[in-house]
Amino acid sequence: MGESFVTPPILSFTSIYEQSSPPTPIVFILSPGSDPTSDLVKFAERQSFDQNNIKFLSMGQGQEKNAQTLLEASIARGHWLMLQNCHLLVKWLSVLEKHLTRLSKPHPDFRLWLTTEPCTAFPIGILQRSLKVVTEPPNGLKQNLRSTYYKTAPSALNECQHPAFRSLVYTLAFFHAVVQERRKYGKIGWNIPYDFNESDFRVCMNILSTYLQKSFEEKETKIPWESLKYLIGEVMYGGRAIDEFDRRILRTYMDEYFGDFIFDTFQKFYFYHDETVEYIIPEGVQRDDFTSKSEID
Repeated sequence: MGESFVTPPILSFTSIYEQSSPPTPIVFILSPGSDPTSDLVKFAERQSFDQNNIKFLSMGQGQEKNAQTLLEASIARGHWLMLQNCHLLVKWLSVLEKHLTRLSKPHPDFRLWLTTEPCTAFPIGILQRSLKVVTEPPNGLKQNLRSTYYKTAPSALNECQHPAFRSLVYTLAFFHAVVQERRKYGKIGWNIPYDFNESDFRVCMNILSTYLQKSFEEKETKIPWESLKYLIGEVMYGGRAIDEFDRRILRTYMDEYFGDFIFDTFQKFYFYHDETVEYIIPEGVQRDDFTSKSEID
């Protein structure tokens, strides 16, 4: 049947939105490491939906009144409302269910997005009337790289003029995939499980863009490796790691993946290679140049 039948599809907000309607909430059932928030914001941008009309509320104790107010305003004004971590305030969801049951003539632009971890107390009535989406972190290096680039706007690879930028974004994506994959191996991977997610990658990509663009404009020939490795490995990803041995692993990856040696024309750089496979930094300009490479390997 082929690999495509066992390869999980990448989440398509376009498809989800086309199947939704004002009275039909979209429920994201989350697994560790998955967060659809940034994807929703980017989808709204592609739809030219006013960012001021997207409302977010992280649910928890004491948020009942805020949730009620935002819900009523969003229904009337046609906002998109995302209620995050609904499993933390399950008791209020019965109130939400009654609102949805009584809902009549909502604004045609209104959409309700809910995120929750698997929860046995989640109201069946909401699940029955909703569009349910199960989100999972990509499985395997290839899927992780593919997912990261799929969620990266093609224009983002052109934001920095430095010739090394696209290669370093791929290096960062590979590093991001590796640290996520280590979670599958329990204590062998990390002493403490960490929720590395897309937000970490996005911030680090912005760090790369900022520092490399500055180097390009100032005509500096050297890449500021130490600053980049510190901000990415120690501050962003390392900031999540509270175990010293885990931090040592992150520093090791930084030393192996980030340095002038990855651009050495006399000794080709490999993330890994053996007789059957080789992981290299692809040469390319467009996003598809990098995603096609991750499909082939």
